[in-house]
Amino acid sequence: MKVLLLKDVYKLGHAGDIKKVADGYGRNYLIPQGLAVLATPGAIKQVEYIRARAAATRSALNEEMSIIAQKINGAVLTFASKAGEMGKLYGSITTQMIAEAISKKYSVTIERRQIETQPIRLLGEHKARVHLTVDLVPEIRIIVHREGEKIDIEPQIEADTEVASASKATEEANK
Repeated sequence: MKVLLLKDVYKLGHAGDIKKVADGYGRNYLIPQGLAVLATPGAIKQVEYIRARAAATRSALNEEMSIIAQKINGAVLTFASKAGEMGKLYGSITTQMIAEAISKKYSVTIERRQIETQPIRLLGEHKARVHLTVDLVPEIRIIVHREGEKIDIEPQIEADTEVASASKATEEANK
């Protein structure tokens, strides 16, 4: 089934794109949710109008969400958890727990569906991406440590800052 996307659909395409999708996906999800319409000749004539309208909406949303993206980009979240001797957690750190920690720490509303990571089941440092919009995807660091252990995050942040500034200086020197 060919459909014309009316809105941006994560992992499928942007508004105004014509995509071939499975019949059930189009009939049971995309069309009822108002995300797409059948790609008829009449609908295809409206592609430019849909793209222009979606671009305006997308830019306004990006402007609004860029403030949140700046807040949480490079954020460091720590979780204390029980773990075995080999560093395997009893349980896991889920996207729901990460979303709640971001919401609590930065006073922004993030849903678990916006966070892209596998459930974390090992001690150590992990990375996760937060999908605010199609274009804004800040990355956060997650540090998981044993309950009762004290960790020192500041030297890691300072080291990362030094590495970032050194790489910028190298890039500028190469220009």
